[in-house]
Amino acid sequence: MKKLINRRAVQRPRAKMGFPTRPARNAALGLASLALGGVALGQTNNPPLEASSSTNVTKLENVTVVGKLNEARNRIVPDLGATVYTQTAAQIAAQPQGENAPFNQVLLRTPGMAQDSAANGDLHLRGEHANIQYRINDVLLPEGISGFGQELDTRFVDSMRLITGSLPAQYGFRTAGVVDITTKSGAFENAGAASVYGGTYNTIKPSFEYGGSHSNLNYFVDGDYNHNTLGIENPTPSARALHDGTDQYKMFAYASYIIDDTSRVTLMGSASYADFQVPNTPGLPPGTNGSGTLPWSSQMSVTNFNSAHLDENQNEANYYGVAAYQKSTGPANVQLAAYGRSSGVHFKPDPVGDLFFNGVASDVDRTLYSGGVQGDASYELNDHHTIRGGVMGLDEYLSSHTTTGVFPTAGFGGDPTGPATNVVDNAVAHALFLGAYLQDEWKIVPRLTLNYGTRFDWYSARFDHGSQLSPRINLIWQPTDSTTLHAGYARYFTPPPLENVSVNTVHKFDGTSNASDPAAVAGGIGSVKAERANYFDAGISQKLAPGLQVGVDGYYKEARDQLDDGLFGQTLILQAFNYDKGKVEGIEFTGTYTLGGWSTYANVAMSKAMGKDWNSAQFLFSGDDLGYVKDHWIHLDHDQFITGSFGTSYRWNEGFGSTLVYADALFGSGLRRDMDLSNGTTVPNGASVPNYYSVSFGAGQDYKLGGGRLLRARLDVVNITDNIYELRDGSGVGVNAAQFGMRLGVFGTLSYVF
Repeated sequence: MKKLINRRAVQRPRAKMGFPTRPARNAALGLASLALGGVALGQTNNPPLEASSSTNVTKLENVTVVGKLNEARNRIVPDLGATVYTQTAAQIAAQPQGENAPFNQVLLRTPGMAQDSAANGDLHLRGEHANIQYRINDVLLPEGISGFGQELDTRFVDSMRLITGSLPAQYGFRTAGVVDITTKSGAFENAGAASVYGGTYNTIKPSFEYGGSHSNLNYFVDGDYNHNTLGIENPTPSARALHDGTDQYKMFAYASYIIDDTSRVTLMGSASYADFQVPNTPGLPPGTNGSGTLPWSSQMSVTNFNSAHLDENQNEANYYGVAAYQKSTGPANVQLAAYGRSSGVHFKPDPVGDLFFNGVASDVDRTLYSGGVQGDASYELNDHHTIRGGVMGLDEYLSSHTTTGVFPTAGFGGDPTGPATNVVDNAVAHALFLGAYLQDEWKIVPRLTLNYGTRFDWYSARFDHGSQLSPRINLIWQPTDSTTLHAGYARYFTPPPLENVSVNTVHKFDGTSNASDPAAVAGGIGSVKAERANYFDAGISQKLAPGLQVGVDGYYKEARDQLDDGLFGQTLILQAFNYDKGKVEGIEFTGTYTLGGWSTYANVAMSKAMGKDWNSAQFLFSGDDLGYVKDHWIHLDHDQFITGSFGTSYRWNEGFGSTLVYADALFGSGLRRDMDLSNGTTVPNGASVPNYYSVSFGAGQDYKLGGGRLLRARLDVVNITDNIYELRDGSGVGVNAAQFGMRLGVFGTLSYVF
């Protein structure tokens, strides 16, 4: 993975845990529920949601207290006017690797989600770098230090919504999209499963899950261990990566206690721990100083080093806990929650090899501690107006310990003048985030709803502070039972993530091999700032025939202080910076078709994301690039013009159990790379890597064992054509290494359900 660089471094009963009920087994399991501006589309054979579901008027049958409280919780923070894509556990089962798939792979099956290398942050929604908030059972999950470890486990998902577009006022700070997960709970019966998954790349992944209820208590727990030799994307096109092993441990637990028919207390907790080897690129030449005349090795006792033997490693550890209280009485609903999280990343260099190739070897250890509270409430004034409001507070503390091996040099880009020494640069940072919102859902007439409101956000950190009053408005019109239109505007305020803002003392490295370009910092170094944006979104969804539903959604965003992140230097820890101006625009086309046990979906999105003039963290860039971007709009490095996801599946029952077959494909026109002009000028992000595709197939069979037990066998073939495709070529703003997508992978799963 090395590159020569000298810069700085709604809940339903289930027959058995993890398996759908009989009606859902008869359904096809493609990516189904699409909701655009208030209409939910493409359910499988389960009864479809009401056309006005996201305008929050659907009433669930009062079968259990759990069902009533779940519905009440959904009424507190609905997705009025936003664009919503929903996947259930059954639908996830019809995707490559099913519940053993990394969580980011599940999200890639939603519209507008572009794939990236894991080390670069994994996903880009609607032309944004990250900027996605995660919620579990409508409670905010504080963000952790960005990395490639997949902290969230697909196994505990009962259903998941991706909410994007013009967001209602309850969603703040991270606004490209909201991933809201409803967890499995064990509320309906005691059941469990034990599985073993394995295959190509020395993959072995045992796992378990169990849920049940006792009196007023219901609970669910799951855990797994994952070992493989493709922890991070391969930096070469070879079938097997060098030095790319990983060991990952995850556990999730949920418990809910029903106090009475109107209230409950919920506890959730998760732990994940992962070790990653950083993969190597064989055959690299020794690094040189900025003038390209003298290898760094001239100042070392080592005169030769094989880049295939580099030994860089990264460790990630994430822990979080949530406690929530919910109360529902008549027209009023409220949920109060408290949460805490610890997130740590430790990059360990090869102390000899990194100096030999790069002249820099940085040991970086960062830990982010987060704690906060959240309160949301709704009140139905009458048949036409529902008032909603809430507050949140989040306190974050970052501890950073960095020791960097460098060579003293004769000025910037000069020859090394002595042996390597260590520069210690430790720091702490603190940030406080506060937000409040108030909005009204106004049902003007039965088929026309206006949701309008505002939120106020404030934050303060060592490097910056600011606040903003942000109006939000969405109009949802359903002229017929099969047609829904929506249009909305949102003002967004996005503070930079504390964990990605550099806390290093830049001038400590003056006169060393890790010095910043004087031409880049001559005008000063701006602090990373909050992004402020205007966002417009409009769309239509249409049911063309029974089971056939399509939608189109368009968006436009213009921003000041457009935020972005990148990897600079050798470490795999993101660093944030701003463009003075930014603009993002795009359009998404979606379609689903279900008939009996058959289901098909297709998503195609087109997007363009641009920025101009880096106005913060200038030490990350070269003087030449900084000068070019000051006067020119450039594509953001994560901009991908066309993104597509497609799938089809069929499920049927026979006497001995249920059978599933599926096919799945991903397409991308390619992320950005630098373009070299004939006059010697380099245009940052001026071109793109070649387009790519990946096609996967799979099949699963359930065998009835009697006594309500099942044996499930499953086969997944990922990238069945063994297509070699490049996600990154090592160039581009904030890109520090080439990355290739996974080659052919064959995986099998054997599960015992009891």
